[in-house]
Amino acid sequence: MWGVTGDSLGAKALSGVPSAGGGVVVEVREKKGPLRAAIPTMPFLLAVVCLFLNTFIPGLGTFVSAFTVLCGARCDLISERGVCCVFWLNVAAALIQILTAVIMVGWIMSIFWGMDMVILASCRDQSVPQHV
Repeated sequence: MWGVTGDSLGAKALSGVPSAGGGVVVEVREKKGPLRAAIPTMPFLLAVVCLFLNTFIPGLGTFVSAFTVLCGARCDLISERGVCCVFWLNVAAALIQILTAVIMVGWIMSIFWGMDMVILASCRDQSVPQHV
C-alpha cells in the first residue's frame, strides 16, 4: 500500500493520502539532476546580481556563483560530492551556457539559471530568522 510512484516530469509521489487521480499521495519531491542540484544558495542581493549578469552576458553569473561555493555558499550536492566537485559542476554549467549562447539555448538556460538562484536565495532568506 505504501509505494513510490513516478511521473513523466521526474517528480516522485509517495503513497498514503487519496488524490484526484485515484492514487494516494503523501508528498511530492522534485528530482534534480547534478547540474541543477549544484546551484548554490547565495544571499539574495548576490543572486539578483548573478541573474542580471546571466541576462546580459550568458554564463557570467553562473561562473560568479561557482566561486560562491568556495566561499561557503550551500547547495544540495556538497554533502554528497564535496565543494570542489560542486565548484567544477557550476563552471561546467557556465561553459555550456557560454558555448550554446550563439544558438540562443545557452542564453535562455542562463536566464533560467539566474532565476533559480534568486528563487533559492529568497527561500533561504525566508527560512532564516532575521535579527531586528
